[in-house]
Amino acid sequence: MESFWDLYVVPWALNIAFALAIFFVGRWITKRLVNLCGRLMRRAKVDEMLINFVSSIISVLLLLFIIVAALGQLGVDTTSLIALVGAAGLAVGLALQDSLKNFAAGVLLIIFRPFREGDFVEVAGIAGIVEHVAIFNTVMRTGDNREVIIPNGGIYSDVITNYSKRDTRRVDMVFGISYDDDLRKAKKILMDILIADERVLKDPEPVVVVAALADSSVNFNVRPWVKTADYWAVLWDVTEQVKLRFDEEGITIPFPQMQIHRSEAEASD
Repeated sequence: MESFWDLYVVPWALNIAFALAIFFVGRWITKRLVNLCGRLMRRAKVDEMLINFVSSIISVLLLLFIIVAALGQLGVDTTSLIALVGAAGLAVGLALQDSLKNFAAGVLLIIFRPFREGDFVEVAGIAGIVEHVAIFNTVMRTGDNREVIIPNGGIYSDVITNYSKRDTRRVDMVFGISYDDDLRKAKKILMDILIADERVLKDPEPVVVVAALADSSVNFNVRPWVKTADYWAVLWDVTEQVKLRFDEEGITIPFPQMQIHRSEAEASD
């Protein structure tokens, strides 16, 4: 007849030993796998933030699998445990629906990189410099030095305009002159201003064309190409130079005027 030791102690001791072995060996393997994944992603030049995030997810999932396997070795019914974890995950997912949307969008932003830190972009109706891209939100700094935190879901579901992506930009300006002024002379002045500015690129060539015969002015489209970093400086400087040169050359820039007519009866009062 088998003793209590043989019936209970030895089997339980073996089960506990195997369960501990599964846990510790599994943790060791998990660590090695996570490190391997990290090295492979770094060789592929994946963003460090995404590497850390993916490594954490892999580590948690493998650890959960190891715990379930260890509990199964101890004779615990893991079917109900897995169902409980699944139900809890579903409940948390429904409660954090917006957060999960931002999370998914953050992962996509980090993977596809429509913009990087330091880029000047316009997203979700906000224009500014990207300071930090996190999993759930993006931090931006506006031109007047405000910090704006935008949920990633709102960014990825909207139009993204990246002004820093290209090395060059076209500056679009419109200048109007009076119908009484010399059109050819005004056009030559505008082109001379662009040619004299060293920041204006020679290729593509700057363009000055008559764009519209408006109600009170002849409008020129002035479109030089510049390096992206020079965009605002060229826009402001050329606008100033046009006003100064037009004043020197006697060319009029029309502005809205209102004429008031009085009847003879009103004039005699």
